[in-house]
Amino acid sequence: MVQGIGFRPFIYRLAAANNLRGFIRNRKDAAVEIVLQGYEKDINNFLHGIRERKPGLAYYDDFIVEERDGRTEFHDFSISASSEDHRFTGSAIPPDISICSECIKELHSAQDRRWHYVFNTCSECGPRFTIIEFLPYDRAKTTMSDFSMCEQCIREYGNFLNRRFHAQTISCKNCGPKLSMANSDGTVIDVRDPVTHAAKLLKEGAILAVKGIGGFHLATSALNTETIQRLRKIKNRRDKPLAVMAKDLDSVRSFAIPVDAEEDLLTSHVKPIVLLRKRDDYYLSALISPHLHNIGVMLPYASLHIMLLGALGEPAMVMTSANPSNEPLVKDNEEAVRRIGTIADYFLFHNRRIATRCDDSVVKINNGRPCMIRRSRGYVPLPIRLNDHFPDRILALGAELNDTFAIVLDDKAFLSQHIGGVDNLEVYMFLRNEIDRLLNLMNTKPDVIACDLHPSMHTTRMAYLMADNDRSVVQVQHHHAHAASLMAEHGLEEMMCIVCDGAGYGSDGKVWGGEVIFCDKKNFNRMGNLMEQPMIGGDLATRYPLRMVAGILYNKVEGLDDYLYSKSHYLPSGNKEVELIIENIGKTSTETSSTGRVLDAASFILGICHERTYEGEPAMKLESVALSGRGMDIEPKINGSILDTTFLIQYLLENNGKCPASDLAFTTHAYLARGLAGIAIDQAQKIGVKAVGFSGGVAYNELFSRFLKQEVESFDMRFVQHEKVPPGDGGISIGQACVAGNVIS
Repeated sequence: MVQGIGFRPFIYRLAAANNLRGFIRNRKDAAVEIVLQGYEKDINNFLHGIRERKPGLAYYDDFIVEERDGRTEFHDFSISASSEDHRFTGSAIPPDISICSECIKELHSAQDRRWHYVFNTCSECGPRFTIIEFLPYDRAKTTMSDFSMCEQCIREYGNFLNRRFHAQTISCKNCGPKLSMANSDGTVIDVRDPVTHAAKLLKEGAILAVKGIGGFHLATSALNTETIQRLRKIKNRRDKPLAVMAKDLDSVRSFAIPVDAEEDLLTSHVKPIVLLRKRDDYYLSALISPHLHNIGVMLPYASLHIMLLGALGEPAMVMTSANPSNEPLVKDNEEAVRRIGTIADYFLFHNRRIATRCDDSVVKINNGRPCMIRRSRGYVPLPIRLNDHFPDRILALGAELNDTFAIVLDDKAFLSQHIGGVDNLEVYMFLRNEIDRLLNLMNTKPDVIACDLHPSMHTTRMAYLMADNDRSVVQVQHHHAHAASLMAEHGLEEMMCIVCDGAGYGSDGKVWGGEVIFCDKKNFNRMGNLMEQPMIGGDLATRYPLRMVAGILYNKVEGLDDYLYSKSHYLPSGNKEVELIIENIGKTSTETSSTGRVLDAASFILGICHERTYEGEPAMKLESVALSGRGMDIEPKINGSILDTTFLIQYLLENNGKCPASDLAFTTHAYLARGLAGIAIDQAQKIGVKAVGFSGGVAYNELFSRFLKQEVESFDMRFVQHEKVPPGDGGISIGQACVAGNVIS
């Protein structure tokens, strides 16, 4: 990664310091070309400087050095016009980079000409990935091409002593993008200072749509419960947690308890959303993350955010992605009025186009290590390094929900930004268009396309639509792909892996989700799993956990019918629906070994969550309750290599009301984690495997992960967890690609 991060200015200064002549230029393949003329000693010093003193965001392992006959005489060193040459593949374009400390100083200095300029950037910070339309990275090939530099900016751009020397995003109040305020119908409001006016509206209880770097956010005061309630109602988002943007680190510490590793993430150049534990005296609105122990927090990563929070004068504001449910992030002004005009009271627009949408990244610390929940802004499209070298160029399309795709070239995996649920047409088209865009920017075409094993997934169908005589399709089982992504991240040849999630299409055609599998780079074997349980009503059981309780406890407890009727008000059709459930118990053809469904049932019985309104809700709320609990004396019941989950749910029902819900929630996690760990350890010892991993959506669960780590390490085995790749479906495409690459080779 050498374009868009101040590399050319760095090389210019290095060449000048070593009395060298020649030029540097960007290339269309995202590489740079440097021609040097001078004494051998000076050239060697220069090459040493490239290795030892590269800019902080530059990324390269080595470079190609060729000696040429010096027929051309250079009189100085220059930054030349970019080249359309493109023979290399696999160079990265830069991610969006949060505002740097020097630009923040200028923002607050009344003597600086960029004082309060809300698009302040330099050669080392600002939007990159979301404004690049074509390569090589030059202003004319970004969305900054709409703005001609003024004379002052031109002078700064050409001054090698200036921080904005050849900064493609350079602009100022005279020549750069502009802000504007508008009503919900898009009618522009004539205001002197849009930022101050927007802050005033937030204080008064407005819902504001704010155009940022990678798309729009919906913003409200984080203290105004009434406005947040209105936002939830309009957006049909009953309980799903909202993220907040805090003014600074001291503000974060006033309502949350960040540990050192979390503060490092918050203040990094990425500035992702970080999940933090709430303080006991937490004072922001309870509706931001209802019934959860944690809250998603980020710090300002653009000048506009800093100015808006400063004018607001509050410790934080709600900043949640602006998109109707299950649709892509909104990025264009007219699109925003059309799609979210019924949600937002006002718009804070700017007139810089966004080339591609990109959500905020989300990270948490799990077992003392970073765990990616959503790898997007600030990370994408940086590659993840693999131990394997693949001769074929591989495109993997991921799963169906929380989708990402991956492009693997040689030993680098390029994971896309968050795409979303591909069962929605707009998201499907976003996926298709973004694949074409990234392939074009990376100067490559795939030889192999990988996808899920499920025959009805939209991504599976897309894979075969994209295939032709020159491309083969490799389908990879869902949980094998989860495990393979973890193996690829850590460079493992083989592993016993515990894979826990909500659902995945098994190789036997059933719904899997609580698996112990042994896998190498090509193959896997299912070594154990959770007991299969009926899903009464199929997918309805994923929304209404009472249906799972009914299926799990059928013929296992007395008075089950009475229990179901006593809880019928948690079902849309009440007693009539219970009648249908009772009628169909024992007749359902859908069974699942899903960990998520067992956690849902436990959450229901303990009175914690009775309906899933967003993905993972019952399990997330169960974990929050469990963190304050203590374990009870219940040993995992394992029959062969199957963990008995009926025994657990029956135990919870019998003890609910007799013991604290927190203790029973804690025990639920301990039972499942230690039971699965027991199966994995036993199988690993039998075949001599030294590493046990944990993947799948449940791997976000702090308590579950902690129990697994303790069990595995107590047997002197290596416990492996995700750090760079999301353990959920957002990281599955890398596993698909690696399996496909090894199968083909």
